[in-house]
Amino acid sequence: MSKKKALARLKIKRRVRGKLSGTTDCPRLSVFRSNKQIYAQIIDDTNGRTLASASSVSKEGTKNQPKLEQASTVGTMIAEQAKKAGVSNVVFDRNGYLFHGRVKQLAKAAREGGLKF
Repeated sequence: MSKKKALARLKIKRRVRGKLSGTTDCPRLSVFRSNKQIYAQIIDDTNGRTLASASSVSKEGTKNQPKLEQASTVGTMIAEQAKKAGVSNVVFDRNGYLFHGRVKQLAKAAREGGLKF
């Protein structure tokens, strides 16, 4: 990633994070996307705790899947983890990434898994 592109994403990230925050009632679903993997966390910003997390690196064996399928698998995994933690409503934090491709697929799978945002 070029330096200019990385700085633009960080600028977008700061702008988005300034407008939304996760509370105890409605925590934040944060997505991080690298070139090979995708990660999701449900974060309570008021207490500074991570309530649930899932990634394509985890034990589920998503290594041989295409990236879009990995994203949907992580979306369903984070929805299951959220149910175990007692979370049903979240605020979606796309973390400066555009809402298409893997980020959109993860959000769609999380919605189908029972999360509301």
